Amino acid sequence: MMHGFGGGGGGRGMLHHYQDTDGAFFDPKVAKRLVGYLQPHWHRMGLAALFMLASTATKLVTPYLTKQIIDVYIANSDLHGLLLISLIAAAVYVVEFYSNWKESYLLSWVGQRILNKMRVQLFEHYQRLSLSFYSKIETGTLISRVLSDVGVLNELISSGFINMISDVLFLVGTVVVMLTISWRLALLTFAVLPLMVLATYLFSRKAKGAYRQTRVAVGELTGDLAENLSNMRVVQAFVQEDSTHKHFETLNRTNREVNIRAMMLSFIFMPTADVLNVLATTIVLWFGGRWAAADELTLGVVVAFVTYVTRFFQPIQDLSQIYTTFQAAMAGGERVFDLLDTPPSVQDAPDAIPMPTIEGHIELCNVRFEYEPGVPVLDDVSLDVTPGQTIALVGPTGAGKTTITSLCCRFYDVTEGCIKVDGHDLRDVQVRSLRAQMGMVPQEPFLLQATIAENIRFSRPDASEEEVREAARLANADEFISKLPAGYDTPVMEGSSNLSQGQRQLICFARAILSQPRILILDEATSSVDTRTEVLIQDALRNLLKGRTSLVVAHRLSTIREADQICFIDQGKIQERGTHEELLALGGRYAALYRQQFAQAE
Repeated sequence: MMHGFGGGGGGRGMLHHYQDTDGAFFDPKVAKRLVGYLQPHWHRMGLAALFMLASTATKLVTPYLTKQIIDVYIANSDLHGLLLISLIAAAVYVVEFYSNWKESYLLSWVGQRILNKMRVQLFEHYQRLSLSFYSKIETGTLISRVLSDVGVLNELISSGFINMISDVLFLVGTVVVMLTISWRLALLTFAVLPLMVLATYLFSRKAKGAYRQTRVAVGELTGDLAENLSNMRVVQAFVQEDSTHKHFETLNRTNREVNIRAMMLSFIFMPTADVLNVLATTIVLWFGGRWAAADELTLGVVVAFVTYVTRFFQPIQDLSQIYTTFQAAMAGGERVFDLLDTPPSVQDAPDAIPMPTIEGHIELCNVRFEYEPGVPVLDDVSLDVTPGQTIALVGPTGAGKTTITSLCCRFYDVTEGCIKVDGHDLRDVQVRSLRAQMGMVPQEPFLLQATIAENIRFSRPDASEEEVREAARLANADEFISKLPAGYDTPVMEGSSNLSQGQRQLICFARAILSQPRILILDEATSSVDTRTEVLIQDALRNLLKGRTSLVVAHRLSTIREADQICFIDQGKIQERGTHEELLALGGRYAALYRQQFAQAE
C-alpha cells in the first residue's frame, strides 16, 4: 500500500487557476447536470413545490380576506360572519407558517444531501487524478472548488430554483388580483414598475462584477494567509515579518474596498426600492382615498391594495439577488463539472488485469520521459533489477532519480519505452493492484493529524496493536514512542510539530515495515536526519530491505555502500553503474562525489 508522497522531480509546469468567469445566467449543460443530482430526491422536491404553492396562495389570499372583513362584515356589523372570517384568516396564517417551514426544511434537506454528494465526488476524483494534474493546479484553487463553488451550487439548489418560481408566481398572482379588484388603481400603481425594473437591472449589472471581485479578493487573501501560516518558520528565520505583514495588509485593504463597493450597491438599491415602494403606497392612498371618499371604491379595497403593494416589491428585490446567485452558480457549476470531467492521465486500460503477487523483477526498457513536451527528463534509460536486489540511484539534483521511482509506481506513464514488473508492462495491470504491493518512504515524512499508532497503521488499517508495535520495534521507533506521555496514543500535532524530523522518519519506516511491500522505494529518506538517527535508520533499513526489491534515492552515499548496484544518473542518463567498490575503482564521477562527502565528514 502506498503510504507517502514522492519528493522532488515531480511534474513541471506553471501553476494556474481555473478562471473565475462571470458565467451566463443560465447554462443548459450545467442545469442538466444539476437536475441529475435532484432526481433521487424528486419526491421531496415535489413536496417542497407543493408547500411553495400553498405558501404563495396564502400570501395572495390574506389581503383579499382583509378586504372582505372590512367591506362585508365590519361595514354590515355582521359579528357572526366577522368571527368566522377571522378564524379563516387565522387558519390561513397557520397554513402559511407551516408551508414556509416545510418548504425551507425540505429544500435544506435536499441541498445538504447534494452538497455532501458533490464534495465527496470531488474528493474521490481528486484522489484518482494523476500527479501531473497537481503539478499544474494550485491547491487553493482545488479547495475553493470543494468549498466555495459547491457551496454556491447548494445555495441555488436549496433556494434559488424554488424561490424564483415562487416570486414569479406571486408577482403574476398579485397583478391578476389587483386588476380584478380595481383595474384603475392597479394601473396607477404599476406606473412605478418601469422605475423598479430599471433599478433592478442596473443593480444586477453592477453587482455581477462587484461580487466577482469580492470572490477573487477573498480567495487571494485566504491563499496568502495559508501560505504565511504554513511557512512561519521561514518568515521568522529571514526576519520578513514586516514585508509579509505589508503584503497581507495590502490584500486585506483590497478585500475591504471591494466588499465596501459591493455593499454600497446594496445600500443604494435597497433604499431605492423602499422609496419606490413608498411612492406606490402613496399613489394608492391618494387616489384610493379620494375614490373611497367619493364612494367609487371601498375602504377594504384601499387597505388590500396597500398590503399588496407592500408585498409586491419584495419578490422583485429577491429576483435581483437570485439573478446573481444563478450567475455565480452557473460559473461555479461549470468549474466543478470541468474538474469532475477531467480524466486522470494515468488510467487502467480496458483490459487491464490485477497485478499478480510480485516477485520483484523490475525492468526499465529504453525509457524516455518528458514532463513538458520536447524537454526530456529521462533519455533511453535501461535498468534490470532482479528480485531482492537493492539499487541505489545517486546524482545531482534534477538528474531524474525521483522520476525513475515515480515511473515505477506509475504516477506517470513513460513517453517512450516501457517499464515491466515480473514481465508485466505497468500499463497492462491495474494501478491499485500494483501500488498495493509497493511501499514508499519519502524525503519529507507524511504524517496525519492522528495518533502515532494510527499513522503507523495507515499502510494496513486492519493491523493489530501487536503488529503495530512489532513494526515500530523493527524500525527502532518503539523506544522513543514508549517514552512519550501517551505512548502510541500520542496525537501528532499539525505539521508534526511535536516530533523531530528523525522521529517522523522512523514512524514512516515503521509504516513501511507494517505494509510488508514487495517493492520498496526510499526517496532520500535519510537526507534530513541527524547522525545518531541515521544510525538507527541504517539498522532499520536492514530489516526493511531484507528480501525485498528496493530502489533507494540517496544523497548521503554512506547509506548505500551495501547496495547491490549503484547507478550514477545525470542529464537523464545512467552515466555509471556498479557496486560501491567497483565505482570507486573506476575513479569516475561517483568516486569524486564520494571523496568530496568523505572529506566533508572528516
